[in-house]
Amino acid sequence: MEAAGAEAEASLRGQVEIWKYTLSFADSMALKSAVELRIPDIIHSHAGPMTVAQIASAIPDSPSPDLSCLARIMRLLVRRRIFTAQKPSDGGGEALYGPTHSSRWLLSKTAAPDQLTLAPMVLMENHPWLMAPWHCFGRCVREGGIAFEKAHGGRHIWDFAAENPEFNKLFNDAMECTARIIMRAILSEYRDGFGGGCLRSLVDVGGGTGGALSEIVRSHPHIRGINFDLPHVVATAPEYPGVSHVGGDMFESVPSADAVFMKAST
Repeated sequence: MEAAGAEAEASLRGQVEIWKYTLSFADSMALKSAVELRIPDIIHSHAGPMTVAQIASAIPDSPSPDLSCLARIMRLLVRRRIFTAQKPSDGGGEALYGPTHSSRWLLSKTAAPDQLTLAPMVLMENHPWLMAPWHCFGRCVREGGIAFEKAHGGRHIWDFAAENPEFNKLFNDAMECTARIIMRAILSEYRDGFGGGCLRSLVDVGGGTGGALSEIVRSHPHIRGINFDLPHVVATAPEYPGVSHVGGDMFESVPSADAVFMKAST
């Protein structure tokens, strides 16, 4: 009897796990919607905790927001510790929502220009263009091949980006935000790595829009930075002091410099 009870409990726990993984996409979608609606910016810029109605009234381009829908999203994100919720001191009234250390990582670049953020990565990874390949895993097992190409008519991700300016920006913004996070960590610990007198120029191969290289040059202004990537990538790169952008193909040639920097290669 005891063994049967243990087996039943184990089976129930197994069912719970399947439900959890089946519905876990809701967390990502709620997170994406919060970033799209600029909710982290709204809450962090407010003087104190906010009601759902106050948050809704500050959402850009939203003349008639659905408060019930927003309240559901907020409750889920509180449960996931993205925001806090508290009742007014008198014990009645609506919940008041506040920021957390996690929500700070969802601020937009326009809210704080020097703020490290993962908001662009949240938007990219949860966009239908990047979600579609995950639906092709079964086909990859049966047929072989690359999931992104199966989801997008046989086009490689770099070709897709070259043909689609919106995707190009989405991808480049996501890569830049993670590059800045990584480089800040590297530069804080590897202080003398780029400071030697022999290193006067540095080429970042596959440098995207130059975010990583700009962090290096800002910390070590004696270095002349060359940001090297595909032409459609550098075409949208912003200007950074001490950094020049060069378009090309690394499999054909790489600009000359004292050293080559590659953050990641796949």
